[in-house]
Amino acid sequence: MDSSLDHQIFTILSERSHATLERAAMLSDGIGVAEWRNHDDQTCYSEPGSHTLSLYLSGGQGTWRRSQPGHYGAPGRLCLLPGDHASEWVIDGDLHFVHLYFSPTRLAELIVTSMDREPRAVQLADLTYLDDAVLAGWCRRIHAIDWTEDAMRLAANELVQQTLLHLVRQHSGWRPGAVRGGLAPALRRRLVDYIDAGLDGEITLAELAGLCALSEFHFARAFRASFGLPPHAWLIARRLDRARRLLRDGDLPLTAVAAACGFASGSHLTRRFRDALGATPSQYRAALRR
Repeated sequence: MDSSLDHQIFTILSERSHATLERAAMLSDGIGVAEWRNHDDQTCYSEPGSHTLSLYLSGGQGTWRRSQPGHYGAPGRLCLLPGDHASEWVIDGDLHFVHLYFSPTRLAELIVTSMDREPRAVQLADLTYLDDAVLAGWCRRIHAIDWTEDAMRLAANELVQQTLLHLVRQHSGWRPGAVRGGLAPALRRRLVDYIDAGLDGEITLAELAGLCALSEFHFARAFRASFGLPPHAWLIARRLDRARRLLRDGDLPLTAVAAACGFASGSHLTRRFRDALGATPSQYRAALRR
């Protein structure tokens, strides 16, 4: 998988700061990780779009956010910077840190399936110097992995899934007034169950729209508002999630995994899997078993 990262904070640090990039990798579609060092610098971010989770590995005792003078960093401290936040930072002295970048669409599936909420109704907290031993532990484990090696990169991506699940459960809140239009909660739940029950077959837009008694056009708009993804993208995400679980937890041959997830063939699954994770299903299974 291409190691270039298309995230605004990554770009700002690369092009408009004194920060030195130690290493970086795309772990999967919409998820990147980078290790940085910085010294005596100032930087600012304004609505970067993607979310960023930061763990200070060493230094940081002279690093502070301009809106919070007197509140300094330290090794083990975390910062959670939502995609719609704005911040200015002063780095006085040395700082060694790791960043995890993730797009809002990567959180959407977790929010719907694990929290039974609409992604647009959930707001990640803007947190500076958070103390969360569980979250710091996940970040350290991700940092300890050699992302340049394919098998280890896939293992790191599995750790990221646990990290993001912890984030949405422990460090998010309700966004007041965000839910207008879209699908009623009961319809959203019905669709989740219907889609998951039918992943081994063909599911059409007309079929889903009919369940909601809507035209295909209005259904597609309402679905995207409530799920954070278009219907087709949601279907692919759920099919790939099932494929990951089957590959991780069982010994089914690739053709059987493809059939259980609604892919036309093993090659179709392989193509979709490689696009999303940068590896084939066989490489993924082998990596996790190592």
